[in-house]
Amino acid sequence: MKLFIVANRSKPNVGKALDDWLPWIKERVDVAGLDEDCATNLASVDCDVILALGGDGTLLAAARRLNGRAIPLMGVNFGRLGFLASFSPEKFKKDFDRLVAGQLPTSSRLVLEASVIGAADSVDCADPAKVLARRRWHATALNDAVITAGPPFHMISLEIQADGDGGVSFFGDGVIVATPSGSTAYNISAGGPIVDNGVEAFCITPICPHSLSFRPVVVSSRNNIVVIASKVNAGTTLFCDGQETAKLSEGDKVVIRRSPNDVRLIENPQAMQWRNLAEKLHWAATPRYNRQD
Repeated sequence: MKLFIVANRSKPNVGKALDDWLPWIKERVDVAGLDEDCATNLASVDCDVILALGGDGTLLAAARRLNGRAIPLMGVNFGRLGFLASFSPEKFKKDFDRLVAGQLPTSSRLVLEASVIGAADSVDCADPAKVLARRRWHATALNDAVITAGPPFHMISLEIQADGDGGVSFFGDGVIVATPSGSTAYNISAGGPIVDNGVEAFCITPICPHSLSFRPVVVSSRNNIVVIASKVNAGTTLFCDGQETAKLSEGDKVVIRRSPNDVRLIENPQAMQWRNLAEKLHWAATPRYNRQD
């Protein structure tokens, strides 16, 4: 097995763990390379598996830098929740031996692609080839694409269309378009639903809409989602996975579709979705009562 290691040394304890583990790892696999500044173009790396040491953000950045290549990612969590980087440092050596023995499952995760088309361009947003030819910016995201109002933090007006429907307009602080993998990230904090990773869908969740009835909507990932920036602030910005950004101007169109390339994640059988929800987000936890004698 050829292994490439991405280590985010800015995370506490990552450097120490890497120094301790690296000689042990080299006894078991061929280490094809090591990236400690999270800047290597992973699309050109010759390896069978990428080991990401850090947290969900480290894994998200590694997934983006794969640029569509189907190399499985194994994430070890040194951060907080660790939904995507689901392996723990405490059990790493045991889990790594299972990886080498081919005993860990791999899942395919839906990825979205966001493109920005200028206000002056009249483009058929349902035609991927035309969007590709005219877009001024694009990025992929494993978790979500988020449009935020930005400074001076006045409400903005957005029009949302899905698969050519007439669309709806609303005032608010922005909108989140999340994949199932990202449904437990910013989406859930904004009141959006949890979507199972096996569901091929996008979740559209408004951020603080100026309405009592604008609820999140789950749509098929076959849809093209178009968000038109009808009225924006100077700082209104599109974020992809919180890492790639594009400033939006009035009239800009953000076209979101399913990327033709999924991301492959090596899954921890001991940290599957239901258990993660219960342990990390305290989902379905029993209320705590104060008992008085």
